[in-house]
Amino acid sequence: MVNMEAEKESGASHNIPLGTLCGVGAGALWGLIFLAPELVRDFTPLQLAIGRYLAYGGMASVMIIPRWKILRFHLKKQDWQALFRLSLFGNTLYYILLSTAIQKGGIALTSLVIGFLPVVVTIIGSREKGAVSLAMLLPSLLLCIAGGVCIAWQAVAAPGATSQSGMGLLWAIAALASWTTYAVGNSRSLSRLNTVSVHDWNLLMGLVTGAQAVLLIPAALLSGHLHHGVEQWMRIGVVSIAVAITASLFGNALWNRMSRLLPLTMTGQMILFETLFALIYGSFWEKRWPRPLEATAFILIVFSVMTCVSVHRKHDFKRQNTKLYPREKGA
Repeated sequence: MVNMEAEKESGASHNIPLGTLCGVGAGALWGLIFLAPELVRDFTPLQLAIGRYLAYGGMASVMIIPRWKILRFHLKKQDWQALFRLSLFGNTLYYILLSTAIQKGGIALTSLVIGFLPVVVTIIGSREKGAVSLAMLLPSLLLCIAGGVCIAWQAVAAPGATSQSGMGLLWAIAALASWTTYAVGNSRSLSRLNTVSVHDWNLLMGLVTGAQAVLLIPAALLSGHLHHGVEQWMRIGVVSIAVAITASLFGNALWNRMSRLLPLTMTGQMILFETLFALIYGSFWEKRWPRPLEATAFILIVFSVMTCVSVHRKHDFKRQNTKLYPREKGA
């Protein structure tokens, strides 16, 4: 059953409408993680990551039990190595960096920096065989770069900017680099796997991430910051479980599904939706409208993604027509 499901998924051709819909869903759920550090500011980013991923790992280990006997025969050493790397860069390290950026620079700044991911992933993806050329993607990339300039200006040079904002920007850039590594590696891993479904891959990643969280517990104990009341510990427990369910289980499942439906050059563009929902949630939390530079940055990124989607649809249409009506030799 696992083989048949995985082969069907891995062999599926690109489906841009369905893949985009999965990207929207993942973004809506992932946007919630930007609120978590604000809800439990008394705890360190390391503690937040441990809490979230202990919950994620615990739930994944329970859910994977019925499928474990089958799955273990289909996983090779390189698959476990990939799971470790992806769990580290896409979950453990990323969430520590992200939480630090949010606590220092705020939700809006951090979410907009993460929204810059399309540029990096698109450049990497344009080198894939059969991918849309970088020249065709240039308008989209220029729009996204302009959005990134607005974000940087808001963080370090705009009125009201502080040294904390500048530090928040640096932490957010580090989180961006970590998540870029995950986005590219995860997309490539899913494209080569033909024995594991996206659902099982998500559970396996939860298992590995949970193990990493356990290994980090001694570091959290040695770092201190453990003097909290019962109510505060209960709050971080509730927040950790809620984020694990919404973002790690359901959000990751939608993202993995999307990664098999869209080309790599378009995968990074879907992070826009996380940026959109994070900005919406952050504005509600801070009880304010987006600042002019924030709004400008977001509009530029939206147009960047729309341009990218249009180029990919034309590219896929042209490629399909070429297969259906190949030109004759000498024509």
